[in-house]
This record gives sequence, structure tokens and C-alpha cells, in this order.
Amino acid sequence: MKVLIADDHQLLRDTLSSFLAQQPDIEIETAADVAQAKAAISAAPRFDLVLLDYDMPGMAALEGLQAILAGPNAPPVALISGIAPPDMVERAFQMGIQGFLHKAMPATSLLHAIRFMALGERFIPVEFLAEAGSGFGHGRAEADSEGAKLTPREMEVLRALCDGMTNKQIARDLELKEPTVKLHVKTLYRRLGVSNRTQAAMVARTRGLC
Repeated sequence: MKVLIADDHQLLRDTLSSFLAQQPDIEIETAADVAQAKAAISAAPRFDLVLLDYDMPGMAALEGLQAILAGPNAPPVALISGIAPPDMVERAFQMGIQGFLHKAMPATSLLHAIRFMALGERFIPVEFLAEAGSGFGHGRAEADSEGAKLTPREMEVLRALCDGMTNKQIARDLELKEPTVKLHVKTLYRRLGVSNRTQAAMVARTRGLC
């Protein structure tokens, strides 16, 4: 997996690069602004994912993002920020980004999300969806009754979904076959009344299930 980290904060670039480079299947390149990011994208074979800082030189809100997405053979792009307002993130999704990462995310969750997006899935933090008014808000009072409907194994799979893990990763961690995980995931969708992994994770967290 080839990932480009584009962020003007050297400490974040170095820290994130060092963490991801420890993964044997991830190759990292970095850029400090939009111009460098565009140059790297043009010069290298296609990246599996570009992590693009919302507030770095050349972004001008989302103009830099648009320039990258409009380029030839544009790679999947995930916006990364600690300050981007929900309405701007929503606009970025409408423009076609693969996902949004908050800089305060735990390292393990960040890694799972990156792998998830590199596989072609979209990733949206539950907190963003809740703040943006997604309509899935449910009180903690429902947690016990909702949780009681799930088997212990389904709860394990649901917690893994909350961490942004793929079916393959869940199968490995829980020592299950991948088709079995897929079946559990479909069952969770039905029981939670959702249609995708992001919604399942959001509902689970808002109901206190993970």
C-alpha cells in the first residue's frame, strides 16, 4: 500500500510517517503543501491513498482538494484535520473524498481507517456524523435492550466495526472465516436498522454498545 501524507506540520508528518512505516505493507511519501502533493502524485505510480491536511498552504479551504481530485488519474483522498468544520467536511464528501480523519483519533483506529479506505470503502468518524445531524441519535437508555439482542460474537464483531476494521482483519483477530464475518455484519445491519458499516458504528456508539 502506497500512502502520501500531505501536511505542513513537520512533527505530525514525521510522527505519522514513522508509525505507518512500521507496517510491513505500507510505503510512505510526504509533502508539506498542495504544490508538493500534486508533484508527488504526478511523479509516482498511483497512490492507494492520500492524506490531505485541510489547513495547509495551498488548500484555500477546499480549492486545493478540488485541484487534486481534478487531476489525471487522481488517487483516493482522505481529508485530515483537527479543526475542519462539519459543513466543510460534508462539502468535501460531496466533492468525492474517500474519507475524513480527525487528528485526535487513536493511532490504532487511524490505521484501521486508512486500510479501510485503501480497500475502496468510505470512512466518516461517528463524531462528525453526530455533529452534522445525521438523525441516528439515540439515548443511553436504549443501550441495554439493544445490546441484549446481540450475541457475544456479534458484539465482538460490532466493536471491531467501531474500530474501522475490515472483514479480513476481523476474521483474523477473532479467528473466524471471512464469510462468517460477512454474515455477522449483515445480521448487525438488520438488527441495528442500518445499511453500511459507518452507520452501524455510529449507532453502536450513540447507543453505548461500543
